Amino acid sequence: MAAYTTIDNPELYFQTKIYTGDGTTSNAQTFDGSEDMQANMIWFKRRSGSANHFLYDSVRGANRSLVPNDTDSEATSGEQTTYLASFDSDGFTLGDDVNNINASSETYVAWAWKESATAGFDIVSYTGNATARTISHSLSAVPDWILCKRLSNTADWTTSTTGVNWENSFFLNQTNAAGDAPTTWNDTDPTSSVFTLGTTSLVNADGDNFIAYLWSNIQGFSKIGKYIGNGNSNGPFVYTGFRPAFIMFKPAGESADWTICDTKRNTFNPVADLTLNANLATGDHDGSMDFDILSNGFKVRNANTDNNSSNSAGIIYIAFAEQPFANSNGVPANAR
Repeated sequence: MAAYTTIDNPELYFQTKIYTGDGTTSNAQTFDGSEDMQANMIWFKRRSGSANHFLYDSVRGANRSLVPNDTDSEATSGEQTTYLASFDSDGFTLGDDVNNINASSETYVAWAWKESATAGFDIVSYTGNATARTISHSLSAVPDWILCKRLSNTADWTTSTTGVNWENSFFLNQTNAAGDAPTTWNDTDPTSSVFTLGTTSLVNADGDNFIAYLWSNIQGFSKIGKYIGNGNSNGPFVYTGFRPAFIMFKPAGESADWTICDTKRNTFNPVADLTLNANLATGDHDGSMDFDILSNGFKVRNANTDNNSSNSAGIIYIAFAEQPFANSNGVPANAR
């Protein structure tokens, strides 16, 4: 029998940070985990009121921002380049910003990932050439989720997961259902070493710069998958192999928002009193899509189509762990 392997401490590779802005430079925030983590990608969202999402990664640098809920090109000059001062060994330092990720007395959430093949996360930058081709990655595993953004010009956030297969794609900044997109990934499945680009300008405009974020499923740490809802308050149980810390939902076959829930903002079951939407600037709100976070997955407890649609296309979910169901020795982990 193959040995059971997992990441015993997910906080080494993923963390959620809740904080309050102070509107000044050098507002240092330390992650709450038991061990230090230096993030390579941080996704920020203001909770108390409407404001854009902001995303930063260490490949492009702390002075270059992207807006996941919009088509904006990468900000390389102006005030947006001062919002994040640095990626730190145990968190991050905020810069001079009075509105977006560090406004005085406003509350925020930051979701942070460490780039590592161990944790199934890679960041890849490349320049488009409008010709179908492959791009190398360092996951050493087949990606289950790819999120790609054109940096040099405005464009949608193109994304696909194994749940919709690689002939289809949709957009993180929109509500559209997944649809046939032969020129996105050239109707070609990614491999453990490359992903394939088609000719569309969304992922391969000639001479433009792009960034791609890739995740693969890691037993006991991350799960990108799909389930079919039943449309009633006694919804399906979805096995992930861990207690989720973060879940993002999107019905694949319907027009609907991308909904994000986490256990730092929602500290008890049923979860989803406080939700955020990846495609909207709206702050924390009641998503009316209750579900229970369990030691080995989640149980849907509502009839909301956003996470319990019975459409045969299913519901895409992307989850990262708070605690594995079993540790690296295959022994059930203690609940936190």
